[in-house]
Amino acid sequence: MSRVAIVMTGGTITMKIFDPAHGAFPMQDASDIIEVLNDTLGFQNLVTHKYSMIPSPSMTLERMQDLKSFIDPILEDPEISGVVITHGTDALEETAFYLDLVHTSEKPVIVTGAMKNASEIGYDGFTNLVSAIYTAQHPDSQNKGVLVVMNYEIHAAWEVTKTHTLNLDTFKSLSFGPLGIIDGEHVIYYRLRNRWSYRFQNTFKAPVPIITTYAGIDADMINQFVNKPIAGIVIEAMGRGNVPPQLVEPIERLIAKEIPVIVVSRVPSGRVFDTYGYPGGGKDLIQKGAIFGTDLTGLKARILLMVALGNAYEKASLRSLFTYQ
Repeated sequence: MSRVAIVMTGGTITMKIFDPAHGAFPMQDASDIIEVLNDTLGFQNLVTHKYSMIPSPSMTLERMQDLKSFIDPILEDPEISGVVITHGTDALEETAFYLDLVHTSEKPVIVTGAMKNASEIGYDGFTNLVSAIYTAQHPDSQNKGVLVVMNYEIHAAWEVTKTHTLNLDTFKSLSFGPLGIIDGEHVIYYRLRNRWSYRFQNTFKAPVPIITTYAGIDADMINQFVNKPIAGIVIEAMGRGNVPPQLVEPIERLIAKEIPVIVVSRVPSGRVFDTYGYPGGGKDLIQKGAIFGTDLTGLKARILLMVALGNAYEKASLRSLFTYQ
């Protein structure tokens, strides 16, 4: 029987409340969780690796890069069918997306977590972990890159985002829906992933800030970066990719300094497009040299830009990378 490797990074799935006055902390070791799985479900094909025991907000791009290097030798083991990574949900979609960009194996990497800690009624950690294990060992999960499995659903790392601070059913692919589901021990895929695999080298270039636009935003929100050594910038624009007119001049200044300006929407779903030609409209921004990030969120556009720059992408290549019809 093929084996599944479980890599623990921390997060709510590993947490318990030791002292109610101080909240939940990472307390469960991988062996604690696996022992329960072996006893209750009879899993005998699990291999555990402890990478870290950190809460999700402590995750960084450097740690994502190191995590990729950590799982590569595991994936190369011919007895391993896939890797399951347990992760806090706050930054889960960012880590999954980074790993997807640099994923080079045919074997699946599944990222999962929990919305409730093990001291709460309705702890979802075991359910999500079991679903992730079934997905990792299923043959149809091969060549699908990095997947996110939560609440019985399978999502592509490119598409999924956290949509609610509390609900167990928080991870959604808003534009396209899940790739499939886990029903009991059955893994069922309904469609293929929307994007292709990039297979970038495991490197990135920083820093890349994100600016969210809003009514009445001051131009200094972007001007502050004109003379700073940033690698690029992501602007979460309004609607289809439009910004208030006072931001046009500082955006032009950034572009004149050869700083890539990626424009996405602050709206949760749908893509940006060059519909409007007024000052600050999408067509105006593209004509001035901004790059539209289609249906990516700001969080993912930032990571894609950082990885692409680390892989020596120039401006023309960046435009084709971010653009698809």
